Amino acid sequence: MVHMGGDQIDAAVAHATAVLRAVADRDWDAKTDGGDWSGLKTSEHIAGVLTAYACQLTGRATDGWVPLDTALDEGTGPEGAIHAIEAAGGLLSAVVRTTPRGVRAHHSYPSGGADASGFAAMGVTELLLHTYDIAHALDVDPEPPAVLAEAVLSHLFPHVPPTPADGTPWTTLLWATGRGDLPGRARVTRWRWHNPHALPAGELSLREVTPAAAADLAEGGTGGLAWLGGAPFGGTRAAAGQLFKAYVAGVHRPGWGLYALVRAADEVAVGGMGFHGPPDDDGCVEVGYDLVEQARGNGYATTALRALTAWALTHPEVTSLLALTTPENVPSQKVATSAGYTRLPDRAPHYAFGLRRP
Repeated sequence: MVHMGGDQIDAAVAHATAVLRAVADRDWDAKTDGGDWSGLKTSEHIAGVLTAYACQLTGRATDGWVPLDTALDEGTGPEGAIHAIEAAGGLLSAVVRTTPRGVRAHHSYPSGGADASGFAAMGVTELLLHTYDIAHALDVDPEPPAVLAEAVLSHLFPHVPPTPADGTPWTTLLWATGRGDLPGRARVTRWRWHNPHALPAGELSLREVTPAAAADLAEGGTGGLAWLGGAPFGGTRAAAGQLFKAYVAGVHRPGWGLYALVRAADEVAVGGMGFHGPPDDDGCVEVGYDLVEQARGNGYATTALRALTAWALTHPEVTSLLALTTPENVPSQKVATSAGYTRLPDRAPHYAFGLRRP
């Protein structure tokens, strides 16, 4: 798995243009499956949305879409349309590479915004899927590099069960977006991708960790983050490993995993916090947290736990939250009580703290 950035956009553009140039002499008036767009209209959409994503980031648009539309000149043919895709892809790639950490811009789903890696992932997805739409309408079924399809799945489709033994990341992505079938799975008729959440918490931002980043953290990497002291604490790495295992098992639910605690002022990660999984049958969700040693004593964990708890309680299925600590971990117990949790009967060998929906 790889993080999303300019390199992935460049690779997707190279794939798209190679596929489209191979069919540039065919009838691009052919309609794509399930829609009324021609090849030219679809290519216009690709170039337009890549440009729009770049403008969202450069314009720092947080409240809506930059009021700019792009269109192919009248009379543009396939070669011109492919050139437009190349140009727009290069624009987005350059913008993604130069956008500072922490900058987020408006995108409607699911939480109102995305960072540069999110717009990179969405751009790659648009390139792969709509190139397929054009080529498939012309009786060609291109398959992009597996690493790109796998990266799209882990970044934007963490809710999709992993690729079955008789499939590939590409066939899984086609199935997840209603473009194909997979044995043993019902046909998809409605779908959406999932951009990672970013929850404000005072001086901090809680950044949802993707399965790709979780895999990197679990293996000793940084998860694409700059960490205070150079690395996360052990509990964060363990939580990342559990998230990735849940993803591989097909039971991970976006939002109910690990979040990195990032200082908004300098974009440095100071800890990890999150859920041990989605709410159980009784509506209870368990939380866990830790900070790197250099960040302790600043109230970060309490502030973050309040924000995460408030987010959880926006979901009607959540009736209560639970935090377990070891008896000797007094600082964690103080975090829980400061965040509004109360002592519950022990769950040996742990102390238990809980908060019920008001």
